[in-house]
Amino acid sequence: MTSFHDLQDYIAIPRVEELRLSPDGHRLVAVVKSLRPDRKKQTTSLWEIDPGGEAEPRRLTRSAQGESSPAFLPDGTLLFVSERPGAQDGPNGTVKDGESPSALWALPLCGGEARRVAERASGVGDPVVAHDAGTIVVTAGTLPGDANGDAERRKRRDDAGVTAILHDSYPVRLWDHQLGPDQPRLFVVRPPGADGRPDEGRDITPDAGQALVDQSATVTPDGATVVTGWRVLIGPGDVGIQLAAIDAATGQRRILLKRDDIDFTQPVISPDGSAVVCSGEEHATFGRPPDKSLWLVPLDGGEPRDLLPELDLWPGDPAWSPDSAKIYFTGDSGGRCPLFAVDVVTGAVEQLTHDDAAYSSPAASPDGRCIYALRSGIGAPPGPVRIDVQAGLVTPLKAPGSPLPVPGRVTEVTTTAADGAELRAWLVLPDGANGPVPLLVWVHGGPFTSWNDWSWRWNPWIMAAHGYAVLLPDPALSTGYGQGHLRRAHGKWGDATLADLLAITDAATARDDIDADRTAIMGGSFGGYMANWIAGHTDRFRAIVTHASLWRLDSMLTSDESYYFVREFGDPEKHAERWEANDPSRHVANIRTPMLVIHGDKDYRVPIGHGLWLWWDLMRHRVDAKFLYYPDENHWILTPGNAVVWYETVLAFLAEHVLGQEWRQPRSL
Repeated sequence: MTSFHDLQDYIAIPRVEELRLSPDGHRLVAVVKSLRPDRKKQTTSLWEIDPGGEAEPRRLTRSAQGESSPAFLPDGTLLFVSERPGAQDGPNGTVKDGESPSALWALPLCGGEARRVAERASGVGDPVVAHDAGTIVVTAGTLPGDANGDAERRKRRDDAGVTAILHDSYPVRLWDHQLGPDQPRLFVVRPPGADGRPDEGRDITPDAGQALVDQSATVTPDGATVVTGWRVLIGPGDVGIQLAAIDAATGQRRILLKRDDIDFTQPVISPDGSAVVCSGEEHATFGRPPDKSLWLVPLDGGEPRDLLPELDLWPGDPAWSPDSAKIYFTGDSGGRCPLFAVDVVTGAVEQLTHDDAAYSSPAASPDGRCIYALRSGIGAPPGPVRIDVQAGLVTPLKAPGSPLPVPGRVTEVTTTAADGAELRAWLVLPDGANGPVPLLVWVHGGPFTSWNDWSWRWNPWIMAAHGYAVLLPDPALSTGYGQGHLRRAHGKWGDATLADLLAITDAATARDDIDADRTAIMGGSFGGYMANWIAGHTDRFRAIVTHASLWRLDSMLTSDESYYFVREFGDPEKHAERWEANDPSRHVANIRTPMLVIHGDKDYRVPIGHGLWLWWDLMRHRVDAKFLYYPDENHWILTPGNAVVWYETVLAFLAEHVLGQEWRQPRSL
């Protein structure tokens, strides 16, 4: 038995989520998510990981409210963000969730008690630190007006019982939260001083409005300049992201890089302070899909340039070598996500890892000999590793939750699409099978992503523990196969992607260990869109599970990213035919397959109206269906109890329709 056979054991598995390396390279700190003692929520804590791989991991923090966003000062002091109470919060030092705003804390290198460094009425988050000077910059929400009067304005609004938000720009919400009335701003914070008093920081972006929503920042080693993504309106209801440099002393801002057709995000300043690298995502248009690259921008005003003009992959997670000569990055590639390096002068690209894994959060050691990163795969959760730059040797480091035995094995399935494109998928096979096993086809979201790493939310090993083989395909629109793979279904999501999914499913069911008569398909977000499309176009599957799924395509104009759909499908008034051709709801009368609909009310990416409308359409067409509705969850199902209900309900639905068992109400319901 493994932790995947019992859902209560599964939700209790510790999960490594972030990794930070100290400036001297001697300390590695991870953020680990774990289950609270009451099992109702998960919380995060900071753990020290031995970079040498010998010592056991050591827990550094343990407040009930949790800690996140670690960052190091030059002297080794560890900064983090937490809602833990301070001395002024109560005589017993206890506080309920949400009663104390998040603050910036410091844990000295020599140990001892953490102390509060910075606080604001709305809370603070996402600290970045100048490598040499130790200048600290944090993000904090601020009501419109002078930052010094924020607490008073906030109290006045609260006392009056006002929750309304007046908008004059787009968007108005993001993923699962409202935008406004708070405006994210950047504050320069004093390093922890001898007086022990927390600092409210100095506002260097008083005119930001919503420009800093969902943006990351970086600061030069001398602390003089902050570089950040800067959101702007580039047309009616359309958003672009520029790259801005802000003087940390005066707040004076200049735009380093702007193009109406490219979003510039994830800036990282070089160790020598001369340049910044950032991600550049080219917008989709009616005629072509989006594309990504890395851009290099000299801070002295030199000409920006695309670092990877010939690389037919999507790079991400840029990190500098200590001599500022190379940039390390990751990129989806053929069902993996290797680590690469690019020479900033010659543009030469080298692939550093060659295993069946996905890497993220790379950080180079000060001597340049190794890189620390998180490594995961279909069969292994994220865990810290050390990568020898010269030899390419990957050494796992000891961390909570790993190694984690899984109830089966992973193999690959390949085939050729009707248009000649090569298709592939991971296939998870359960242990201990006697004869052919039922197959669950799981379509990924995105659509611009790939099945190449571990997922805690959509985990195939729970299904394998219950006897299912799970096919994880990368059809058209998946990343890691070049722009041609995206163009194959650009503007025609339904039919082109369906053909790939059916082809790779045929290849899987042709195996002797797969029962071709007992198959089901499921997906979330874009995968849910495809589940809905499949329901209206074939009855080859015994059951369909659709989570957070697009149903009426024009309703995506109520999404938090309406502009994306207009870019790809065109103005709905001028190009109604493309919207109609890609709308799964047009085929509801053809649905014969039993369906399980799952949706969260606080989902702003695919608003709840899709789930409600789909449910009504299925009912009026007398489709055998069930609706699992979450009043307080978003695009994902995040709380432990609701995650258990999700898997229990899906397994019960599949057992009824795929295995032929009697329906049993999940015990958690």
